[in-house]
Amino acid sequence: MTPEIILVFSILLVTIVLFAFEVFSVDKIAMLLIAALALTGLVKPEEAISGFSNSATITVLSLMIIALALEDNGVIASLARFLKNLHVLPLFLLLPVLMLITGGISAFINTTAVVIVFIKIISELSKRFNLPQAKLLLPISFAGILGGSCTLMGTSTNLIVNSVARDLGAERFSFFEFSLFGAIFLVVGIFVITIASRWLPKDSKENLHDAYDLESFVTTVVINENSNLIDKHIEDTFLYNNPEISILKLTRNKQITNAPGKYITLKEKDKLLLMCDIENLSKLNDAQGISVHKNKDDSKKNESFTDEDASTTKNSENYGFVELLILPGSIFIGKSLKQLRKQTFHNALPIAIKKRKNFRNTEERLVRRNMDQITLKPGDRLLVEIPSDEINQLNDLENVAILREHKSQSVNSKKRAISSVILLLVIGLAASGILSILISAITGVSLLLLTRCLNLNDVYHRINWQVIFLLAGMIPLGIAMNNTGADHWISDQLLEILSGQSNLIVIGLIFLITMVLSSVVSNNATAIIMTPIAIAIAVGLDLSMKPFILAVLFGANFSFFTPMGYQTNTLIYGMGFYKFKHFFLIGGILSLILWVLGTFMLSTLF
Repeated sequence: MTPEIILVFSILLVTIVLFAFEVFSVDKIAMLLIAALALTGLVKPEEAISGFSNSATITVLSLMIIALALEDNGVIASLARFLKNLHVLPLFLLLPVLMLITGGISAFINTTAVVIVFIKIISELSKRFNLPQAKLLLPISFAGILGGSCTLMGTSTNLIVNSVARDLGAERFSFFEFSLFGAIFLVVGIFVITIASRWLPKDSKENLHDAYDLESFVTTVVINENSNLIDKHIEDTFLYNNPEISILKLTRNKQITNAPGKYITLKEKDKLLLMCDIENLSKLNDAQGISVHKNKDDSKKNESFTDEDASTTKNSENYGFVELLILPGSIFIGKSLKQLRKQTFHNALPIAIKKRKNFRNTEERLVRRNMDQITLKPGDRLLVEIPSDEINQLNDLENVAILREHKSQSVNSKKRAISSVILLLVIGLAASGILSILISAITGVSLLLLTRCLNLNDVYHRINWQVIFLLAGMIPLGIAMNNTGADHWISDQLLEILSGQSNLIVIGLIFLITMVLSSVVSNNATAIIMTPIAIAIAVGLDLSMKPFILAVLFGANFSFFTPMGYQTNTLIYGMGFYKFKHFFLIGGILSLILWVLGTFMLSTLF
């Protein structure tokens, strides 16, 4: 082993540790890796930055942009409206149907973007039709991963494996080269997860009355002087008759009444702590005589509202409500509405908090706590009001996902149709082989720009640049391993171990090592590390490269048994429905089955 090989292994080990323990964000790790490889002379300066111009990196970026355009122009929203009709199906049928649709779409659109959209859909279905989110979210994440493995453009991992393998002399994969294998994996995965879903947790409903549904928003409204609610009993108002609204607390002249009765008469300047869903909250904000509490200057006032605040009204056509999902690492964690209102972000005014379901949020505690004491935690949702033309600025927030936008705007049906046609064109050109996926994707972005279906200024703030920098940083590591001969050294050691073994055992071991490594570091990083090693082993054993490359491709994608292996798993893990054991047990069972199945299927290619 040469000093250069020892050095590249040391850098690789440090990189894996940084990834595994999340010491830094992935983009920072990638930049540190580029600097380390360049400073140690393991790669030339132009090789150190070659990841930024790599065809796989540019292709992934272009596909991300297309996915954003589809969402902005209502293509994905149209699909969502169709899927809401599926709520009539029983759960044992709804689950596989949703997984099949998720997987099918993920084969052609960025998996993470698809899963985020389905999180929004399931959230809406759960609220409207009482469907269990915990039974659906993990399966759609797994289905998205499996579906993305069906085509060359399905995931960035597939593109990376294809790019690295082609640079090392392997033949380029066609669009549907491995689709049959991917489809089999998807069908088997749907079957396994549907059966295993019985072990997924149930949504928490521990003795909570419908009137105190913890998936509702907690907010405060004030009765203005011109309100028609004045001098009326609560039972005679829409606040009582609407089952989606619950009055938790009434404050009058600093006197607090918890869970006020229906015979209480409402007075001017009464402050009501309510729980209601987002649609009813929008109606409250627009209703004559009622104002959603919006404190403008908490730092200068001890009272939680003023007459000026109560009378403040806004044109609903110029403002919209946006629901934000708080993810782990968000700067909003631990802060209350009062604290958030002191530091207005992007002209957004925090209106209400929707608490993540858990057993500690009991009815009694929630009613007796002041709204300003309710703080945000991972998995909670924050409702903000913001000028409609500034909503896109919220995409700048880190570790925050925009779930739903509620604003008065109509989708341009012409742009929606054009965007759909452009997506089909990109898929058709790439699938037919007329153009490469890279050129097809760039052509699609260009057409979206020419038809004004895409605004690049908005896209710049919404692209997941961490993924792009990760790809750009890991590609030079693969080059360094090849330059120093580290990949051949590893393959030589494995060849000694595998010498005389059957092809089935050899391909199974490569598949297994890739899956395990992918559960610790990102799937893209795993693909870059393992592809050269797999090809070197294939050459050393004088076997076809294709099954080895596919073993890395599928193994790197199948990150099921930890929530850190794939971005979509991390996203749903942060919503608070699941524990690590759910990924380890259910994902572990699925991984084991797919590993055995994949090993036997790929061995038929020899």
